[in-house]
Amino acid sequence: MNDIDIVDVQTHAERAEGLKAWGWASYVLHLIVAVGAVIPSAQPGAALLIIALIIDLVKKSDAQGTWQASHFSWRIRTVLWAGLLYVLTAPLWLLFVFPGWIAWGLISIWFLYRIVRGMVAMNRSEALAA
Repeated sequence: MNDIDIVDVQTHAERAEGLKAWGWASYVLHLIVAVGAVIPSAQPGAALLIIALIIDLVKKSDAQGTWQASHFSWRIRTVLWAGLLYVLTAPLWLLFVFPGWIAWGLISIWFLYRIVRGMVAMNRSEALAA
């Protein structure tokens, strides 16, 4: 490994560490929303999720080439899939309340799982698999 490669590796590592604060801020906002979605009548609102999504979209390009890039993509995909699933299952609430409650409960548990899994991986400074 030559000096240029060593400097490049150090730069990527420093960038990844610098992005950790943004990643933690985003994960905590996601976690608040995820826990609120699982606990009945503890809904903190979509505003926190939108703030977290904006953070992820803005900072994602800064993470290119680091292990943090997978976390930004992970959180963005999680929010987009959850949003799509909530929209697709929304008619269940209009037709049948119980199936709607079950569907949204399962989506919320899946969302919470993804956020916790991401937090654990970031705490270990590990990339996430797609």
